[in-house]
Amino acid sequence: MCCDYFWYVMAFSCWDVVGLDKFSKCSSTVPYSGRRAVWAVDTAESGGQGGVQWPEECDVHLGKWVFDNISYPLYSESSCPYMSDQLACHKHGRRDIGYQFWRWQPHNCNLKRWNSTEMWEKLRGKRLMFVGDSLNRGQWISMLCMLQSAIPAEKQSITPNAELTILTAENYNATVEFLWAPLLVESNSDDVVDHRLDERILRPDGVLRHSSQWEHADILVFNSYLWWRQGTVKLSWSTEENGVCEEIDGMKGMELAMEAWADWVANHVDTQKKRVFFVTMSPTHLAKEDWEPGSQGNCYNEKLPIKDEKYWGTGSDLPTMQMVDKVLNRLGSKVTVLNITQLSEYRKDGHPTIYRKFWEPLGAEKMADPASYSDCVHWCLPGVSDVWNELLFHYL
Repeated sequence: MCCDYFWYVMAFSCWDVVGLDKFSKCSSTVPYSGRRAVWAVDTAESGGQGGVQWPEECDVHLGKWVFDNISYPLYSESSCPYMSDQLACHKHGRRDIGYQFWRWQPHNCNLKRWNSTEMWEKLRGKRLMFVGDSLNRGQWISMLCMLQSAIPAEKQSITPNAELTILTAENYNATVEFLWAPLLVESNSDDVVDHRLDERILRPDGVLRHSSQWEHADILVFNSYLWWRQGTVKLSWSTEENGVCEEIDGMKGMELAMEAWADWVANHVDTQKKRVFFVTMSPTHLAKEDWEPGSQGNCYNEKLPIKDEKYWGTGSDLPTMQMVDKVLNRLGSKVTVLNITQLSEYRKDGHPTIYRKFWEPLGAEKMADPASYSDCVHWCLPGVSDVWNELLFHYL
């Protein structure tokens, strides 16, 4: 009973006993019972309906990609000291660098032009924190690369790669942080390095582990999607004492996690003091047949964006997006949505494919067939993720 009680009363000493980690196992599994996490959002207090606020005459999420080798890229891959080997495509052999020169152009207006110094001024005395999975980490790395040149090297420092990684800008008294929380709620995949597990277990009523780290940030950027697309998940409720887990499909599990996250936002976010953003699903390009019917393969060797503005591939799940929209709308103006899905759908050319560091050994069979091990999930930098940050800058 001690740990059940303190879980709700914010005592951290019990985590060693009941907290999930990479060694957690279910003693047995039963079908999902229908139980839900706390969900007590008062939409009137949350700011009414509609999470996205933009002028009626201009939706910056609708537009087209325009080739622009004058203004882009916003930084060079080699000049960014925080560049990831998983995203540095040119360094790892990609010679067609056209993916770096595309500008997002909304139909009826312009995005606010990126300015590193102005962004630092917006962050002066504040904590900007990205919370989520490796795609959100890519957006964080993009932000570091976009910002770092505006401050002297001796005035910036970064903590070692850990669950919470922090870039500190001394002369602005500001931080730009990334918190690894791929399922938003507590899970056995919260180890930032060792999280590739056969059985995915989450605590749908356990947002405290992560919220205790993100609650003091001034600007929060959340994402969640792809980790829910890998089959069923197991639910381990905080009140379960015998290790029995419930099994649920990925999208329903995501809805439970989103509701727990949204409950935290509804009850802890004062919009006069804190800004909260949610980044919609980042599309994959795993099936070339989506944009070229009758073809085989994936995004490997793709060099140009898709021009069809109505394009929607199998890498983006519409029911999931509708579920997320439903949850976010109940939060009203407490959350601003960065709807990156459609604009990123067009960028089949923007993925690392084989041009990145792979942490697992690649056998001869894969090496002989490059498309078989292409990364069509993440995004090369400079590239698509930079535009996501331009949208963030636009709303700030």
